[in-house]
Amino acid sequence: MRRQPEKVDIIIIGSGAAGSLMAAKLSKAGKKVLILEAGPERKLTDLTSSQIHARRLKWAGAPVEEKGSQPISNVFNSGYGTGGSALHHFGVWPRLHEQDFKVKSLYGRALDWPLTYDDLRPYYDRIQQEVGISGDHKAEKWRPDGAPYPLPPVPAFQQSEIIARGFHKLGKSTAPLPLALNSQEYKGRPACIWDGWCDAGCPTKALVNPLALYLPEAEKYHCKIIHDATITRILTNGKGTKASGVIYHTKDGAEITQMAQMVIAAAFAVQTPRLLLASAKGGLANSSGMVGHYIMGHSAATTFGLFKEETEPYMGAMGGQMVNQDSYDHKDQRDSGFGSYQWMIAQALKPNDLLGIGGSNPGLFGAKLTEFMKKAVQHFGGMTACVEDLPLPENRITLSAQRDKFGMPLAVATHHSHADSKALWQSAKAEGAKIFKAADATSIWHGPQGSMHIMGGTIMGDDRASSVTNSYGQCHDIDNLFIAGPGLFPTSGGVNPTFTVHALSLRTVDYIRENWSSLI
Repeated sequence: MRRQPEKVDIIIIGSGAAGSLMAAKLSKAGKKVLILEAGPERKLTDLTSSQIHARRLKWAGAPVEEKGSQPISNVFNSGYGTGGSALHHFGVWPRLHEQDFKVKSLYGRALDWPLTYDDLRPYYDRIQQEVGISGDHKAEKWRPDGAPYPLPPVPAFQQSEIIARGFHKLGKSTAPLPLALNSQEYKGRPACIWDGWCDAGCPTKALVNPLALYLPEAEKYHCKIIHDATITRILTNGKGTKASGVIYHTKDGAEITQMAQMVIAAAFAVQTPRLLLASAKGGLANSSGMVGHYIMGHSAATTFGLFKEETEPYMGAMGGQMVNQDSYDHKDQRDSGFGSYQWMIAQALKPNDLLGIGGSNPGLFGAKLTEFMKKAVQHFGGMTACVEDLPLPENRITLSAQRDKFGMPLAVATHHSHADSKALWQSAKAEGAKIFKAADATSIWHGPQGSMHIMGGTIMGDDRASSVTNSYGQCHDIDNLFIAGPGLFPTSGGVNPTFTVHALSLRTVDYIRENWSSLI
């Protein structure tokens, strides 16, 4: 079955953080926008506070073959369905620092971004006012310049107060963790009840996700979203110089050719390179040969402990309650390794499952696990360092010989940690143990080097010979083909990427609106 619906102004591939924001803004600007989402439809009323439900929000599309010594954990980090991975994100929204944009220029390492912090600062400010971020910009003495947060900080429960004393004894600072989560009612969205179910999706709209804000706004301005729509090819004109639409497949097997004046690929950092590579011989928008290269994923350095006092580990937000970035700007002043990291302190945890208390200490089982859990559910404490991953060109997305049910080659994700990134992770672990010891933990242990967040694969840059897009996500080779999301990042920094994804997307929207007639 083949169908060709009416042509639209803009096709947006993916309904996650970037796609939903751009759909809302461009629809409001009068453009006829169509979102194509590969996964199923989800509504706020579908979100259930359970770890089993949380797993259902993760990637469930075509398998990704993962290779390398430090896999990127696509299933854990990606999303599937309305809202993409932003539906199960924790709302931790720090800003990248000024140094993060000029790592090559300042340190002779990695890559530079084709824009500066000052270029992005006004978009950080605009976004935080739109969505509402809870925090204390003065307490974050390391935060780069920017407007104060619109909401007061999140509360500090017992777990964070206990861990914070370890930082303070060592002369280190803590501040409320900046969260895109309402500490009080904001623009008609309620305050959080601090029950720690962020990973399962927030049904109350207290945490900013696409279903809470931008997708309803897009719908208000007549944007249409089609679910279970798997795109297998981006189409171009005869010369390959303009994007003209896409081919997608529906759940019932129909093949649809959807034409458009502009295409925005916001399908996350693994699937966008896969789609570009599969859309043309040698890859679409790939004159540089860089499509798929420089895949990155932050390393999670987890520190866990038990304390004599009751910690209330079930209270708060899953992202944490406090933050420390004391050493963030000293990328090259390390005992070992290179890069930046931040501590996210006192995550709210449940007893079981992948991110649960029981799984934090996998060496225990049987009677020992039972004994541990009886104490841990009242006395557990934890924190996570988000550790920078140096970009390597050999870390990349390629196409497999295996194909999905629609005949599209599967993605192969190959990732190894740079030796200096691995050493930085080890250094963060060692610091975590010292902090917990100073906080009087009765026992201390660590988790393995987990991967959180996926970035790169379609990096931006000034040089079209060594990057895929310019600073607006506009492909060097195709003027009306844009890429959005963390795949644009040339470096990872040491903070969660979703705030920056929103700021970049808003900047691109302004560029598209101002230059529409010359782009199509």
